[in-house]
Amino acid sequence: MSALEIGRQQQRLDDLFSKAKLLADTEMQAHWCRYLCVLVSGYIENSVRETFSEVALTRSDPVVANFVQNRLRQFQNPKMGNILDLLAAFSQQWKLDLETSTDGQLSESINSIVGNRHKIAHGDSVSLTLSSLRQYYRDAIRVIELLRQQCGV
Repeated sequence: MSALEIGRQQQRLDDLFSKAKLLADTEMQAHWCRYLCVLVSGYIENSVRETFSEVALTRSDPVVANFVQNRLRQFQNPKMGNILDLLAAFSQQWKLDLETSTDGQLSESINSIVGNRHKIAHGDSVSLTLSSLRQYYRDAIRVIELLRQQCGV
């Protein structure tokens, strides 16, 4: 997944959000909302992996980059704390800068997406609306942009 692929995945999500908004049946819209939540969580996970892979590929020996990419395959559960922990493994200063930039709503949105995804995956009910998920998604895009800027990719 390249930066171009991140953009493609984002475009696909944008299209799906537009389609879901057109649904008149509120129950169907709720089902779509749960589906979109899972996809948005995957988007965050993929974008984080790609960002750190790009860092490794552009700044290190191919052997080191290969090691990093293999370790990134294990990255799941992209809560903000886990993203920051992964960032700290590259640079403590990067972590502090991103933590400051995302404190509050941006961080809460990431955690809400992942928390709701876990509830959905385990069959629990969620009180997620398309409107709130769309805002979380916008915030997730912003977090990914900040992460990529912080990492210089």
